[in-house]
Amino acid sequence: MTSYSLNTPNFNQLLKEHPDAIAATLCGLLVFLGWLCLQFSWVGLSLFLLPAAYVIGGYESAKEGLTTLFAEKELDVDLLMIVAALGAAGLGFWRQEYHLLVDGAVLILIFAISGALEGYAMQRTNRAIRSLMSLTPDTARVILHGQEHQVSIDKLKVGDRVLVKPGELIPTDSIIIEGESNLNEASITGESLPVEKTVGDEVFAGTINGTGAITLKVHQPPESSLIQRVIRLVQQAQTEAPPSQLFIERFERGYAKVIVLVGILLAILPRVLLNWDWETTIYRALIFLVVASPCALMAAIMPTLLSGVANGARQGILFKSGTQLEIMGKVRAIAFDKTGTLTTGKPQVVEIIPASGQSESSVLQIAGAIEAFSEHPIGNAIAQTAQDHHLSVPTATNVRSQTGFGIIGEVDTKQVKLGKAAFVKSENSDFAEDLIKECDRLESEGKTVVWVAADNQILGIIAIADTLRPAAAATVKRLKQLGIEQIIMLTGDNERTAKSVAQQLGIEQVYAELLPEDKVSVIHRLQQQYQTVAMVGDGINDAPALATASVGIAMGAAGSDVALETADIVLMADRLEKLSQAINLGRRADKIVKQNIVFALSAIVLLLIANFTANITLPLGVIGHEGSTVLVTLSGLRLLRN
Repeated sequence: MTSYSLNTPNFNQLLKEHPDAIAATLCGLLVFLGWLCLQFSWVGLSLFLLPAAYVIGGYESAKEGLTTLFAEKELDVDLLMIVAALGAAGLGFWRQEYHLLVDGAVLILIFAISGALEGYAMQRTNRAIRSLMSLTPDTARVILHGQEHQVSIDKLKVGDRVLVKPGELIPTDSIIIEGESNLNEASITGESLPVEKTVGDEVFAGTINGTGAITLKVHQPPESSLIQRVIRLVQQAQTEAPPSQLFIERFERGYAKVIVLVGILLAILPRVLLNWDWETTIYRALIFLVVASPCALMAAIMPTLLSGVANGARQGILFKSGTQLEIMGKVRAIAFDKTGTLTTGKPQVVEIIPASGQSESSVLQIAGAIEAFSEHPIGNAIAQTAQDHHLSVPTATNVRSQTGFGIIGEVDTKQVKLGKAAFVKSENSDFAEDLIKECDRLESEGKTVVWVAADNQILGIIAIADTLRPAAAATVKRLKQLGIEQIIMLTGDNERTAKSVAQQLGIEQVYAELLPEDKVSVIHRLQQQYQTVAMVGDGINDAPALATASVGIAMGAAGSDVALETADIVLMADRLEKLSQAINLGRRADKIVKQNIVFALSAIVLLLIANFTANITLPLGVIGHEGSTVLVTLSGLRLLRN
């Protein structure tokens, strides 16, 4: 027989990573068992289980409340809840009404669950930072006296010569001093098309080298690289408390001070001024602490938001916290990243224009034969299109690429060239005017044009572009109908391409050629004007802006790990049209929360009045208190309905 022990590496790791969640779970189990024992009149066992629930579930809240009291000379709701719970327990022992111990334990349990949620949020922040840190390699090849040496990244110095081979990550921001290559800079700019780099060009840490070996010269310390600045931006944005959170904290402390002060006065003044006996005075004061505890007020928010989160999950909208659901209902401006968000993020053939005497199929056959050997995303798009059209593509030979210009090969004994106009034109003088005009038109629309020639004869041109998501235009239109005051597009792409895409989508304001820190600046400006701003993105370069925005929204399938970790909301399966549903859900949540708060405050006021005018008993006070909490909770569950 296999024996099991809690003292295992897995359990120890779980305890280390999720102590708050484990404490809340154990507290809930003990509360249930203690209540069950009371139902069977096993009072002795319940008096062991329920105090244990108080200790396990209330330890962190008691510690935080006492720390705030003695270190900051402030009272907060943590301490108030502990006092109310202990007051209920004291009354239970005093009057031998042990079910009151359960009431106090439930208050403890609520705060234990809240602590577990806060712990999860902190872990998510740490995971986002770790994901960013993994974007750069641990070591670099430094060339010293003609020899390669593996050196830790943090040992690199300004002036070091670094060799980067094809397919490797750039270790730190540098300048190319030898070689040329195409680099995938999606981690920095978010753009799907590689960028041709040659001697004198700057390259960024975390970007991926393409087909050529390059030698770099480090021109700034590794800690000052662009990716490190991205990390610092995410850390700063995720540790700053929003104004609403600061308001809630101030309200909690003010409320706690008032309740504790009034509770003390009620335990003394009626005896002095009204000549009540001490038992009645203390009894009424303790009832006051129970009915005045803000359980119903707290239940007015969390069950509603959790119901909205569950509703969103069913619709493919993942809210990482209930707070962000509430914020979504208040969004006044939305910023979209272009590539991978409003577009598919994958270059595709969008148009083929053959020269006179040629056909689209013949142009695509020749181009597909050559590009079948290419590793470039544009070449892959052409080869895939030829395959999708089920064309009989001949086999090319002697294929070789000319980095930054195009590709050359032989097809059926013909010398074929594909690439930029200047590259193809070098051996072809018969550029037709109509093709030149079409090329100008396509490039003005932000498309990349590939010229195709065989044996010094122009066969035609192929236009490549990152296509719009099918739901993008409809989503922008729907957001305007919902009353979103400002919709803008942010991109690292060139201004011409950006404006072309924005025009197709009906977006009036565009910011192009942006680095990650530039996107953050734009988000800050929007927040100054519109207060609550949402950012929708998918790339690593979007992470700082996602973290800075009032609410960050990432695309689920196409999004990078860092974007998914940093964002507050994830649109699963890349369903951009779900964005309007998320806003509607947030607005419904905000409306229900306000209704619940009014009801909860009204219930507390009525119970307080009844305590001193109708002389309600403690059981009636508890019923009123717990009843209002249940009603508010049930009201919040309305958001589970679509």
